Formats: sequence, structure tokens, C-alpha cells
Amino acid sequence: MADDRAGTGRGARRDTALVVDDEPQALRLLTDTLEAGGIQVLVATSGAIALELLQHVAPDIVLMDAVMAGMDGFETTARIKENPHTAHLPVIFMTGLTESEHVIEGFEVGGVDYVRKPVNVHELLARVRVHLGNARAVQASTASLDATGRLMMATDTKGFLLWCTPLAEQAIGRIAPGWSRDQAVLPDVLRTSVERLLAREAPGASLRIEQADGALELVLIARYRENEVLIRLNELNPQVDAQRLQNRLGLTEREAEVLLWISYGKSNPDISQVLTISPRTVQKHLERIYEKLGVETRAAAAATAIKVIAP
Repeated sequence: MADDRAGTGRGARRDTALVVDDEPQALRLLTDTLEAGGIQVLVATSGAIALELLQHVAPDIVLMDAVMAGMDGFETTARIKENPHTAHLPVIFMTGLTESEHVIEGFEVGGVDYVRKPVNVHELLARVRVHLGNARAVQASTASLDATGRLMMATDTKGFLLWCTPLAEQAIGRIAPGWSRDQAVLPDVLRTSVERLLAREAPGASLRIEQADGALELVLIARYRENEVLIRLNELNPQVDAQRLQNRLGLTEREAEVLLWISYGKSNPDISQVLTISPRTVQKHLERIYEKLGVETRAAAAATAIKVIAP
């Protein structure tokens, strides 16, 4: 459509909702409600049609009728969540059922919310906007990680890639030439390591993939959504990287080593073990590093180091 009812400016991309319902009257109501709220609408009259559409289009949210002939909304959503290309989509269930087990089933297959039929249009729009906002916040967080040069990726709990930053894509490509994040499925060597890492559960758990010229370290940061795990990648080549920091930033050898391990995401106690010095000594080196770099925080020091040692 030529107009932009969402008020985001002429030519701006409008949010798009895929509505899956086998009742024509319900489809008309939902379409009218969403379009009046400035949201572009795609429709599917069955679960099979919805899955086919999702191979060709990328909506921002899915409104799913729970009870449909043939493939019901629960099975359709489960298949959406099994596909790495669509697993990130928020799915809101619409149901006329009152039994609590149906609501529970909707959440178990990956739904983020539900509304009762007959639909209250004001409630529906409010819920849709909340979940669209949440999805945009995740996208913005990813973009900010891109901008700061972080090697980060997110997988689902089965190890399938959901997203990764450009530098993480490059790091993975160095152990699996020709791989790109558009492929969604991680290279075998990395997928196996991610599965082992996820089995350890605890945030901060790590493992290494050894390479001829160093290692790629995977660090479990958090399980920050029901089916999303955040992992940091560290390309480890301590001798080369520390030398580069020392030369480029005017640091002593020990200061360069401390800053290097900070850029790898290690805590002071971790660094003290690696370098066999006390945590107090680590902190003293860190204070001198701040002064030499003209920064005030650990994050700023790490960001400076990352820019220096990035390939």
C-alpha cells in the first residue's frame, strides 16, 4: 500500500503479520483490525499453506488459530519453530477453547501469547504491538553487537543458529571455509561443540576448538529466552594478539596480556590463573591500562583491544 498508517514515514517498511485461520469471517475481522492499526497482513487458510508461505515471505509476527482442520495450529507452530529460518518468529495463538491444557500446549510448542475468541480487537492490537516491540528490541541488540565488533551468536537449545554478528560469521568461516550465516545450520565441527557446551548448562561454561594457529573458544553467556542461547566466540592466539596490543597501544608485555584476556571476556580471577599472578596485581595492571588508553571502564578497554586485534 502507498500510505503508511503506522506513522513511520513515507516509504518506511511496515510491520507484517501472517494470520492463519480457516474461518473466512475471522480472517476478515483480523485483517481489517490489523490493517486499521497500520500492520500489513498476509493470510493463510491452513497450516500447510502457512508453512508454504513462510518459505517465500518473512513476516514479523504470526497469529495462529489453534483449532483448524487438517494440521492444527499447535503442529504448525511446532514446525515453524523447528525451522532455523522461522524459529525467531513470535506466534500468538487465537483460541475459543477454555481448557487450560490447550493454552499450555500453545506455550509448549513455542507460542509467546494467546488471545481468546471471539477476539477483542483492542486487546489483540495491544498484544501484537508488544510482541513486535520485543522482536525489534532483539534486532536492535543484535545490531549494537555488530557495531561494537563482538563475536556473538545465538542458537536454539538444539544448537541450530538463530543469528550471529558479522565478525562471528567470519570466525566460523575460518574453521569452515565457504560457510555463511545465511545457511542457518552450523558447520558440523561447530554444531557438535555447541551441543557439548549446551549440555554443561552453567553460564560461563566454555570449550575450545583447537586449530593449527590457535583456537576458537565458545563461551555460554546466558539462556536469555525460552529457546535461545547466547554464545560468545573468542579467537585465541594469545602470543600474536598480545604482541599486537603491546606494539599498537604502548603497553608493557604484562599489561598487553591482561588486556588481551579482558578482550576474551575473562574475569580478574580467571586472568590471575592464566597468568599466575594475584587478582590484586591484575587489577593494578588494569588501572594502568585504563590510564594509558584514556578509558574508564572494562568494556571500553575491551572494545579498544578488539579493534586492534580484529583480523
